[in-house]
Amino acid sequence: MQDVLPLSSFAEGGIAVVVGAGGIGSALANRIAASGRFDGVVLTSRSGDPRGVDGASVRIRSVDLLEERSIEGLAGYICELDKPLRLVICATGILHSGEDIRPERRLEDISPAHLARVFAVNAFGPLLIAKHLAPLLPRRERSVFAAISARVGSIGDNRLGGWYAYRASKAALNQFLRCVSIELGRRVPAAIVTALHPGTVDTALSSPFQAGVPDKQLFTADHSAARLLEVVDGLGPEDSGGFFAWDGSPIPW
Repeated sequence: MQDVLPLSSFAEGGIAVVVGAGGIGSALANRIAASGRFDGVVLTSRSGDPRGVDGASVRIRSVDLLEERSIEGLAGYICELDKPLRLVICATGILHSGEDIRPERRLEDISPAHLARVFAVNAFGPLLIAKHLAPLLPRRERSVFAAISARVGSIGDNRLGGWYAYRASKAALNQFLRCVSIELGRRVPAAIVTALHPGTVDTALSSPFQAGVPDKQLFTADHSAARLLEVVDGLGPEDSGGFFAWDGSPIPW
């Protein structure tokens, strides 16, 4: 890991939480821990056994995003740490799952069960994380609540159609985050809420669809994590409720 970002926009100390121990989530947790800015970094994993994570610097918690009681348990654990919660990044998502869930290319491919599963992971889960963790953010000190979205969730940018469940679930996530930003503007006025597009990242989520991606546009998880944290570090109050790409450029809704 090179050029570790100091995350200097955050006050020193406190806790950072990354939800989802996939490729991007693990890379985010490692980079946040390496910055030395926080007293602790918590990474959640459904299995409780993520790979490629610096176990000496990152605390692992088993959390099932589809079980609200599990998320309540995470909130309780954060409270027990008795440190300010300064950064939350939801890095969860599902695009495909073996032969059970595949991106739909036409209307005939749509399945209510698949729609429900994809929406539960991509939209409802991060909203439940916000429900239980956003109230723990400090009221008067800068904090960030972010979630990994996707450019294909942009309605204004949609030129190809297809991928119904994934596109619509990410669009729903964007709307949820916008609503959260408005509410926290009243309840936790120093908090910044944002949706982030990580680019096309070389992870299990994108692996079946990488054939047409130019080499320079296919990022490693570590490179994407570094760029996303640069964006997070540069966010100001006026950016809350926004949708930004890995390079900091705004994405249309």
